Amino acid sequence: MTKRLTLALLLCTAPWAVSAAPDTYRLDPVHTRVLFAVEHAGFSQALGTVSGSEGVLAFDPDNWSSATLTVSVPLQRLDLGDDKWNKAALARNLLDAERHPEARFVSTRVEPVDATHARVIGELTLRGVSHEVALDVTLNAVKRHPMPPFRRTAGFSATATLSRSAFGVDAWPSMIGDQVQLRIEAEALRDRNATDPQDTPSVDAPGTPEPIDDSDTPSTSPARKRSP
Repeated sequence: MTKRLTLALLLCTAPWAVSAAPDTYRLDPVHTRVLFAVEHAGFSQALGTVSGSEGVLAFDPDNWSSATLTVSVPLQRLDLGDDKWNKAALARNLLDAERHPEARFVSTRVEPVDATHARVIGELTLRGVSHEVALDVTLNAVKRHPMPPFRRTAGFSATATLSRSAFGVDAWPSMIGDQVQLRIEAEALRDRNATDPQDTPSVDAPGTPEPIDDSDTPSTSPARKRSP
């Protein structure tokens, strides 16, 4: 009995049996942007952006599978480079942004590819309709930001393709292509008090940067020293 108890204690305390919780990050809306491209009557790909996205990411670069992501995208920030185009895209027969002002993505699972790439699958809700969407994600860096408040920051690039008609955005099919290509550039700052954007956001005390890890590149070693 004593031998069994000792073995159980050893298994529980073995380094590879310890699973630390991933860090929590808050998306930086200034440095997070969604770029979309959609065919315009066969002549070109119309390009637009949406800025100001907010969200929360739980992430450990050594354990992609544990990552979770929740993002809200403010559709009223859409910009096609022309006021009339913007109003047309936000109108009821297309995005219907007055009744559905946000798009929302909530991850359901993450499929790691290698140390800096993963496929993030989740539910995208747009115009009140939800469908599964897969993001092909690249981790660009996890390191101390060089500007105040010197927070540990994670940077990502991602791409995805979706059908607009699947979300009920089906007006003008002869003028607007159905396939929408997305490119996302995102930065997220470590923030242990980060909350879902639909909840009450936390307020950081000015001039009080949290402890950070000075590492300049993401590590793939299980023994990587974690930030305090």
